[in-house]
Amino acid sequence: MDTKSKRILIVDDEEDLCEILQYNLGNSGYHTEVAHSAEEAIKRPLSDFDLILLDVMMGPMSGFKFADRIRKEMNINVPIIFLTAKDNENDILTGFSLGADDYIAKPFSVNELTARVKAVLKRSRTEKAKVAQTIRYGEIEIDTIRKRLIINDEKIELTKKEFEILRLLIENQGTVFSREEILSTVWGDDVIVTDRTVDVNITRLRAKLGKYSHNLKNKTGYGYYYEN
Repeated sequence: MDTKSKRILIVDDEEDLCEILQYNLGNSGYHTEVAHSAEEAIKRPLSDFDLILLDVMMGPMSGFKFADRIRKEMNINVPIIFLTAKDNENDILTGFSLGADDYIAKPFSVNELTARVKAVLKRSRTEKAKVAQTIRYGEIEIDTIRKRLIINDEKIELTKKEFEILRLLIENQGTVFSREEILSTVWGDDVIVTDRTVDVNITRLRAKLGKYSHNLKNKTGYGYYYEN
């Protein structure tokens, strides 16, 4: 994993601890920034960070309240690792219910924290990759790994060309593609097929789209496009 591109925000009111964390995480290749209160941290561009190390016991805004605000009010899903001296079961459960990705009780070793950071970032990267494997547009999903269409959780198998046409149009919603452009993109220049081949595949796609068939539109004299 390329740690140099990973940005970590350390939010803790213990300045000495922040210096230690910043020094050691920096040596591990991470770019770190520090905020000494939740009030200071919430003013930062939080979505730009890959991970937040968040102390629970701060005031007046606690780490729990900060996490609750950025998750529910700001809809920010940056991974969070709570750092806290409170390690009873209720506090741990509270942390996870607020969307924590991990929970480390103080005191902790720097090696342990670095290992936890690496694990959470790796897990986050994997989850993002899974999201990228699925293209969603309303109730329609395109599974780019299994090459199939999913509508309202119903899996619909597509031929290779049907899949590639639908993916092309949905990824470029509103853009009109001529039959020649679709042929060139989906079939390539080395395969000789007629414009009618595109029409046949579009007809099949519309049948498989069911009630969403009207989203696959034709602009007379120009070509096809996808739009709600």
